[in-house]
Amino acid sequence: FRADRDGRRADVAALQAELETARLGGREGALDAARREVAALAAALEERAWALDQKRADAPTDALVQDTIYRVGEYVPAGRPVVSLLPPENVRVRFYVPQAQLPAVALGGRVEARVDGRDGAVPATISFVSTRAEYTPPVIYSRESRAKLVFRVEAVPDDAGAALHPGQPLEVRLR
Repeated sequence: FRADRDGRRADVAALQAELETARLGGREGALDAARREVAALAAALEERAWALDQKRADAPTDALVQDTIYRVGEYVPAGRPVVSLLPPENVRVRFYVPQAQLPAVALGGRVEARVDGRDGAVPATISFVSTRAEYTPPVIYSRESRAKLVFRVEAVPDDAGAALHPGQPLEVRLR
């Protein structure tokens, strides 16, 4: 019984000593310093996360990568684009119309573009007709004479997801 009582008194004394140690002024200062260090490290982590986000950019929309300007490992000056994107809604059918056929072409008019390897035509709406005549471009895929004056015309495909690729030769028919 006495041994049990003496053991419990020793436990109480040890707990009181620990409590007094915890109440010492230096301990509170060490805890404050540790809290400030944790806050500083959290701020540094947040700053590094922000810096990483500044080096990364997501495309604003799904698009075809038209051109890659810089590759991995190359230095990119601030504010410069890394790739050139072509969203599907910006794909245009560009063709040239001889001067004699120009009266049949008007904004809002309908055309059909045919592409090798694709069944059926891609319907499109004329969105631009040049006001200037120009000589036939040196590389143009048409059956007409290349010596006549032509007018550049652009049309927007009805289906933005149509399998048309920039620079792809095509045959256009006015509706």
